[in-house]
Amino acid sequence: MVPDHDPRRGALYVALSSLLFAAMGVCIRTAGHHLPNEMVVFFRNASGLVTLAPWLVRHGLRRGARDLATTSFPIHLVRGLSGLAAMYCFFYALARLPLAVAMLLNYTMPLFIPLVAWVWLREMVTPALAGAALIGFAGLLLILQPTAHAIEPAAVIGLFSGLLAAVAMVAIRRLTRSEPTTRIVFYFGLIATTVSAMPLAWCWQTPPPALWLPLLASGVLATGGQLFLTRAYAYAPAAQIGPFVYLAVVFAGAIGWAAWGEVPNPLALTGMALVCLAGGVTLRGRAARAAPAAVE
Repeated sequence: MVPDHDPRRGALYVALSSLLFAAMGVCIRTAGHHLPNEMVVFFRNASGLVTLAPWLVRHGLRRGARDLATTSFPIHLVRGLSGLAAMYCFFYALARLPLAVAMLLNYTMPLFIPLVAWVWLREMVTPALAGAALIGFAGLLLILQPTAHAIEPAAVIGLFSGLLAAVAMVAIRRLTRSEPTTRIVFYFGLIATTVSAMPLAWCWQTPPPALWLPLLASGVLATGGQLFLTRAYAYAPAAQIGPFVYLAVVFAGAIGWAAWGEVPNPLALTGMALVCLAGGVTLRGRAARAAPAAVE
């Protein structure tokens, strides 16, 4: 049954999704302060895949190998590896930067999508999208505040999470031409979990009891956020509700202030507002082609 058009309900689901993504960021930061980044990434992927398994079976993976057969595995691999690399960068930044800043750097993904789509799919970049991207990158300069001598390495790595996530999103757009959503989601979970398990051979540390909850909750919260976002786009088009994904930055800022006393300086706040504005414009501008997928 297709839900009725209801932008308010769609926006509410996006807000709930954003809250869960912000809560995931708290879990990642908590675990990342005490454990190697590689372990945190693995547990997020493994717990997320286990949480998502019932949904995958219910929505189309009932026949085993026949439902998994694909002629697009190379693109699945690009999507999986780029998404996983984005996750490594994002989680590294979460453990070292103010929560809202790390979240926002990951949410620069919409600013990079036009460039990646132009290079890979030869999609034209409209003047409006180019202008929005320039505004967003101007905002990034205010956030990063580089000097003549240095820039925070964690901020650069966090920015790369946005670029790599854009590659993953363009790969998803390419996959949707021939692949159902369940197959795309399954292969990402499989590739990300398998590849992220490999570094455990040399970096494993048994987590203390207090860290098991945030480690396992990170995947559950991320999966919940993705499902709420998917539900949101059933009620309203991305052009109407897509920009609400930036509520995750607002929630992260509120949590960062309440839990760690993090307050960005006025320049950084101005830059964050510009990036959110530019990202929202970009999401609306590209909504006619494809609804934005959830940020990893």
